[in-house]
Amino acid sequence: MRIRLGRFAPGVILLVLLGCARGPRVTIVGADGRPRATVAVEVANTEAQREFGLMYRKHLDQYAGMIFVFPDAARRNYWMHNTPIPLDMIFADAAGRVIGIVVNAEPFSDKVVGVEGDSQYVLEVNGGFCAQNGIKAGDRFDFSGFSPHTSQ
Repeated sequence: MRIRLGRFAPGVILLVLLGCARGPRVTIVGADGRPRATVAVEVANTEAQREFGLMYRKHLDQYAGMIFVFPDAARRNYWMHNTPIPLDMIFADAAGRVIGIVVNAEPFSDKVVGVEGDSQYVLEVNGGFCAQNGIKAGDRFDFSGFSPHTSQ
């Protein structure tokens, strides 16, 4: 079967290109190589952006989050001060391998939370996201639409 696009070809090509340029994303891939979930992310790659994070946010879309990009791998700890929504925090090493998860971090809590080991990336998503998508230690991050490096 032969498909003729004719005068619609430029519009179809434009739609394909727009679909490829969806913005920064992190796909979490299981040990079996299958994607578990893809998250549209805001990139926090400066000290000021990492410090402010998702504070004061009252809503986060289902497959949205914030990726914290650090200049090196080190022990990372977080708190939920001024953060009104529960979050899952996914910690990954310099290779993008998930080393641990903090699930359903309590809104507005000043309790410091983190995981064992050194992380270069931390992905924050809605609380319950990891359980819903089967995300666990050993999975890995695939970055697309941005460079996973710090700006400062």
